[in-house]
Amino acid sequence: MDAARRPPEYTPGSLAFRLVLSAMAITVVVLLVVGFVLASLYRSSAERAFDRQLDIYLKIIVADVANASERLPEPAALADPLFAFPNSGWYWQIALKSGGQLERRTSRSLVGASLPLLAEQGIRGRPGLMRQGYATGPGGVALRIVERDVDLGADARYVVSVAAVASDLEAEISAFNFSLAATLVVLACAFLLVVIVQVRFGLKPLTRISEALSDVRSGKAERLEGTYPIEIVPLVREVNALIDANHEIVERARTHVGNLAHALKTPLSVLMNEAGTRDDPLAVRVRDQAGVMRDQVAHHLERARMAARISVVASVCEVTPVITSLARTMEKIHRTKDLAIDVRIPEDVHFRGEQQDLEEMFGNLIDNACKWASSRVEVEVLVERPRSPGDRVYFHVSIDDDGPGLDPARRVDVGRRGRRLDESKPGSGLGLSIVHELALLYGGRFELSSAPIGGLRTELVLPAAAPPPPT
Repeated sequence: MDAARRPPEYTPGSLAFRLVLSAMAITVVVLLVVGFVLASLYRSSAERAFDRQLDIYLKIIVADVANASERLPEPAALADPLFAFPNSGWYWQIALKSGGQLERRTSRSLVGASLPLLAEQGIRGRPGLMRQGYATGPGGVALRIVERDVDLGADARYVVSVAAVASDLEAEISAFNFSLAATLVVLACAFLLVVIVQVRFGLKPLTRISEALSDVRSGKAERLEGTYPIEIVPLVREVNALIDANHEIVERARTHVGNLAHALKTPLSVLMNEAGTRDDPLAVRVRDQAGVMRDQVAHHLERARMAARISVVASVCEVTPVITSLARTMEKIHRTKDLAIDVRIPEDVHFRGEQQDLEEMFGNLIDNACKWASSRVEVEVLVERPRSPGDRVYFHVSIDDDGPGLDPARRVDVGRRGRRLDESKPGSGLGLSIVHELALLYGGRFELSSAPIGGLRTELVLPAAAPPPPT
């Protein structure tokens, strides 16, 4: 599958990733704040409900104390067995402040122990009103305590306390917090799913534009077609205008270069014909220089033709048959050297360009390797993986020979037009320069290095394409 046609990836740096990340960050912050507020409100509500239950017992004891004749009475109206069972977790205490001393009477459930006073722990309240808070009771158990001051005169100042273990209250609060957390997690997951669906739906037009641009680049279409949202229509219109302007510029350039080439061909032909009738040194010099000028005109005309083909709309061709056919042809051409051409190429490798240009590049490189090889030429094709879904895909072609090789200092001359590295071999010196220029025009590169089998390695990197759809 072409990288441009893959489904949107939520990778760092992508627009979809940013939208999802920002939405989830806001969601997490909002849900955390909501969860904290709800947990705090529920704790306050649970504590108030628990305190109301304790306050009922507290009022019963206060009424018995106010009506009793004893200094430290036993609350007769409090008949709940929880206060009689030892260490039941429910306790009451009546403390009498008299003469700087503190006398206590406690429930049987305290088993001789006493309850701490909230007033002595810094918890204050308005006179006649209930105080509530947490304190450590017998055995180091956390207690929820409510207490009230009862003033019956100078010698009858009581502090009445009722307490219950806080574990029941904390267990209820913890159960609510767990349910709340589970609910918020489910909401977060549901919201994430909604955001992903929304992002996919919202970015679908951008995916369609990417696919349409890929079709234009691969030669399957000439313009961006289809219906797009109103926000993207200006972008589509400008891209189509840019494509049209590019076509017009290329056509004008081709026309000018063609006119110039044809205008020069006639005078050059006249000069060569006139010089061909004479054998003096001047005529020989004129013929040589006119031939050079004719080659240069043909070269630049071919270069303009190649640039125009590449700039307009690129086609797609298969690489395997081109290389295998050229390898068989070169074996026949160089059969006197008994060469072995080894071709290693994976299936379904396609070149994003004209087959004629591909044949010209590979033909020059394989022919050059066969000229210099002693007995062996190796051709290998590898397809590289794109770094991200939007990157273009390239394939590498390395052609090795076991010939004498080439010094690194002389490799820089290869791309120079007309520069022949060895006059003993036939050729015009334009082959490798044409390969170099074609590779640059297609956005690739051409490099030379030492081959593992001892000679020269020529490496060509060209843009790959997805296979064309079946017709």
